[in-house]
Amino acid sequence: MVKITGSLDDIAVFVTPPDAGKEYNIRYVPFEELLKTSDFVSLHCMYNPQNHHLMDEKQFEMMKPTAYFINAGRGKLMNEKALIKALKAKKIAGAALDVYEFEPAVTPELFEQDNVVLVPHIGTGTYESRAGIAYEALDGITAQLRGGSSPTIVNKEFCKKTK
Repeated sequence: MVKITGSLDDIAVFVTPPDAGKEYNIRYVPFEELLKTSDFVSLHCMYNPQNHHLMDEKQFEMMKPTAYFINAGRGKLMNEKALIKALKAKKIAGAALDVYEFEPAVTPELFEQDNVVLVPHIGTGTYESRAGIAYEALDGITAQLRGGSSPTIVNKEFCKKTK
């Protein structure tokens, strides 16, 4: 669970206390240990200036040669040149990406690697998820039109009721 406070220009991220994951046998470890011991490193975090190139040459070097890197978060979380270098040198076993550092462009060398899977960023591209998104939006609009407020409004303090 992540709690975000502050403006979009000054985002502070707080991780849930370590004991919160006990029921799922979750153990919190330093980032370096996570990289050194994981079989799969999968990014699903937001992008901000503080985590630009969260995965760079140093981080790929820490990973096991049998490990796989997955980025489904944001392209600029990784340094694509460092990733390509690690893939070519077999520092990691492979990668799967649906986001790219220079979107909409994809670094051409990524297409040349046998140990990379590249797909468009379409995680919500199923009928069920798109229908769910549409229903959620309609529920919010209906609530507003009835004089209430949508349960999914992020900045409720900026939303004014319409009459």
